[in-house]
Amino acid sequence: MASYDHPPHQDPTPDDRTAPLRAVALVCTLSPSPAPSSSQLLAQQVLDELAGHGVTGTLVRIADHDVRSGVATDMGDGDAWPDIRAAVLAADILVLSTPIWLGHPSSIAQRVLERLNAEQSETDEQGRMTTYGKVAAVCVVGNEDGAHKVSADLFQGLNDVGFSLAPNAVTYWVGEAMQSTDYQDLDGTPEKTKATTAALATHTAHLARLLRDAPYAS
Repeated sequence: MASYDHPPHQDPTPDDRTAPLRAVALVCTLSPSPAPSSSQLLAQQVLDELAGHGVTGTLVRIADHDVRSGVATDMGDGDAWPDIRAAVLAADILVLSTPIWLGHPSSIAQRVLERLNAEQSETDEQGRMTTYGKVAAVCVVGNEDGAHKVSADLFQGLNDVGFSLAPNAVTYWVGEAMQSTDYQDLDGTPEKTKATTAALATHTAHLARLLRDAPYAS
């Protein structure tokens, strides 16, 4: 994981307003690389759509990194979260992608939210959380129903720790109940999912650009 050196929050300069927006996608599959991942596939499709709106993107599979349990920005002893956190703070957009397990987000997605909880006590000189002005979006995949419930869980957590959400801030695919077909097994992207992903990217990039140009007041 590369290191990032970027101020966590500051009002934009003229150069900032013309720079490309940046996104980071945190993939919360339970499987480390190189195992195939439907969550990673959908997250990459979101990044590809965002690229059409001038957004550069980075993808991180959390299971490939030693992210410790806890609610601090750095749990020490080789914790990989500080570098991942730096990538999030350097970005304008956070994409959180998770499978559905037992009707809930994955345990790794929950761990990411728990680590992001530390941002509630991290503020700039004007008292704003370091995540203020950043926009979040969600990807959900599974072969059972539950995408709305899972996205609601993630929406609430992301909003609690300072992220803003555009309209249609989730894209998802769920297969038939009690079947084994995964999103990555499909011959192609379903038109409904493709359209939803495109709408997510359009609205998320629009909101991120607006908030970069006009930050929230303290």
